[in-house]
Amino acid sequence: MRLVTYDAGDGWIAGVELDGEVAALRDLGYPQRTVKELLADGPEAVAAVLSKALEHNVSTVSAGTVRLGPPIPDPDKIICLGLNYPTHVAETKRDVPSIPMLFPKFRTSLVGPHDDIVIPRITEKVDWEGELAVVIGRVAHRVSERDALQYVAGYTVTNDVTARDLQRATSQFTAGKAIDTFAPMGPGIVPASEIPDPQALTLTTRLNGEVMQHDTTGAMLFSVAATIAFISEIITLVPGDIIATGTPSGVGAARDPQVFMSAGDVIEVEIEGIGAIKNTVTGPLR
Repeated sequence: MRLVTYDAGDGWIAGVELDGEVAALRDLGYPQRTVKELLADGPEAVAAVLSKALEHNVSTVSAGTVRLGPPIPDPDKIICLGLNYPTHVAETKRDVPSIPMLFPKFRTSLVGPHDDIVIPRITEKVDWEGELAVVIGRVAHRVSERDALQYVAGYTVTNDVTARDLQRATSQFTAGKAIDTFAPMGPGIVPASEIPDPQALTLTTRLNGEVMQHDTTGAMLFSVAATIAFISEIITLVPGDIIATGTPSGVGAARDPQVFMSAGDVIEVEIEGIGAIKNTVTGPLR
């Protein structure tokens, strides 16, 4: 089961995908139109909607006939981690961070699980970074690591697409990271109740069908719980906020010879128990 944002031909609405069928929140007894609004109403509201979806007695459309968007198209924050897998730290020849390395992306970076990644003309070195993304379901302020997972609404898949030449042109990552379309996400949010251990998931990234990354989330330097606890000490997290938890080794910039994405490439990120996103690369824009 997944919370999704989709377009069946009359604009973006929020819904629940179950067994290949999608039901709108409005048909599940919930009047608000967005997933973020549902999360803001609390875990009880989410549970009621999911329970209603399980009854299979509401109007649905086939998931194959709709366009899926990013599950939360309007987050207040997208917070990303860098260097959160030891193998990735090693391949980049960087020092192991002593605290989570944070940088932002923005809602203009978001696209759906099957939308195009559009290369802008300012970069020639566009790389992939398959990642587990965490969606916050409750206001989290100075929460403990022990309690942190109670603040998670669910999990989804993202690709922290990166322009390496822009990233390395400055000490700050934003120019190489927060580019339009550089955060494909989806296919939906799997409720946290269905993912009892976010540190026991296998992540695989494929470029044109060839495996580029394959690791387990258990290898993270900073677990999901530790990351939420750290961030919430300095930034209040609110429902709908997204945390991208970093990527394992296998990025294109670390290969010999280096491999970067170009127009026509298809990049796929899959995480067991959650699903896969598959995006075609287009551009560069001229």
